[in-house]
Amino acid sequence: MRRLWLIFSQAVTISVAALFVVSTLKPQWLRGASPSSVVAIFEAPAGSDQANGAASNSAPASYALAAQRSMPAVVHIFTSKEVRAQRHPLFDDPLFRHFFGERPDSGPRQRAAGLGSGVIVSPDGFVLTNNHVIEAADEIEVALNDGRKFRARLVGRDPDTDLAVLKLQTDAQFPVITFAPADSVKVGDVVLAIGNPFGVGQTVTMGIISALGRTHLGINTFENYIQTDAAINPGNSGGALVDSAGNLVGINTAIYSRSGGSLGIGFAIPVSLARNVLEQIVTSGQVTRGWVGVEIQEITPDLAESFGLDTPAGALIAGVLRGSPAERGGIRPGDVLLEVDGRKVSDTKNMLEMVAALPPGHIARFSLLRGGRLLELDVEVGRRPPLPRN
Repeated sequence: MRRLWLIFSQAVTISVAALFVVSTLKPQWLRGASPSSVVAIFEAPAGSDQANGAASNSAPASYALAAQRSMPAVVHIFTSKEVRAQRHPLFDDPLFRHFFGERPDSGPRQRAAGLGSGVIVSPDGFVLTNNHVIEAADEIEVALNDGRKFRARLVGRDPDTDLAVLKLQTDAQFPVITFAPADSVKVGDVVLAIGNPFGVGQTVTMGIISALGRTHLGINTFENYIQTDAAINPGNSGGALVDSAGNLVGINTAIYSRSGGSLGIGFAIPVSLARNVLEQIVTSGQVTRGWVGVEIQEITPDLAESFGLDTPAGALIAGVLRGSPAERGGIRPGDVLLEVDGRKVSDTKNMLEMVAALPPGHIARFSLLRGGRLLELDVEVGRRPPLPRN
C-alpha cells in the first residue's frame, strides 16, 4: 500500500512540475479558441495583468515587451489593380479624328498600387484589415515583419464597418495577436498603434485612449470608435491598436486631419465589433444584419415640438420601401419611431444599430407615434441587403 502511495505522490509531483514549466515557458499551449469561435482566436484572460497592462499599480518604464509581443502579427498589405489611363484630349477632337481615324475608346492600361496594414488573428493565416485597404484590388500581397511575403485572397468584406478578412495562401503557421477582453479599455489607458505609415516600414507610436464610443462622424454606417492620440498616418489603416500588454483593442481605421498627416485624433474599430465581423465573414463570407426598409430622419428640437415630444429623441420615418418588412408591418411615412422591442430610440444612428442587431426573421415590436397617438406594431425583421461590389 505504501508503495502505491509513493508512486501516486510522485506522479502528482511530476504533473504539477510539468504544468508549471509549460505555463511559464509556453503559455500559448494552454490557450485555445472559445468553443463558440469559428476562428482560432487567442484571448487574454479577463482580469489578468496580461489582459490589461494598465491594471498594474505603476506604469512601465518601457513598452518594448508589448511591442515585441504584438509586432510579429502586424503585417504590411500591398494591393494593385488595373486602371485605364486617361487618353489624350486630341482623341476627342473631330478634326484630329478626320485625319487620323477613330481610336479605340479604351486607352492603355496601367496598374495602380496601394498599401496598408493588417493583423494576423489566427495561426492558419486569417488577416483582419480595413475594407478600404483592399477595395477593388485585383492582387493582394501580404508581407510579414520577418520579411516573408504571401499572396492573399479576400474571404469577405463589410463596407458598413470598413472591415475585411483575408486568408494567406499557404499552409504555414503564423504568429498571432492576442485579443483583449471586450470593454477592457478605459479613457486614459496607454495604447500603441502599429502599422506601416507612408510605406516606410513597421512603426510603433504611443498615446492614450482619448475617448470611447465615438459616433456621428460620417465615416461608416455603423460607428462606435475608440479615439486615440497615438500617431496614425496613411498606411496605418488596418493596423493594430494594442494595450500596454500587447493585446489587440482595436483596428486603426481613420484620422481627422487637415494636412493628411496625424493631428492627434485617430479612430479605431473596437475589438468586440471587429471580432463579431471576423467570425461572421469566416463562417459565411458576409455579415448578416437586420433590416426593415425605412428611410429615417433626425428629430430636431423644432420637429420634437411639432410632434408634442418632450425631448428631440426617436427617429422620423421619412420613407418606407415598397414591399419591405416595414410596409408589410404597417409602418408609414411620417411616423415617429420611439422604441424597438422595449428599448428607447435616442436618435437615427441608435435606431439603425438596434435594428441591425436583430436577427432576420425576428418579430420586433415597434412603438410609434402617429397623428398624436401611440401605436405598437409587430414587424418581421428582414435581412439587410449587401452593398454592391465595385
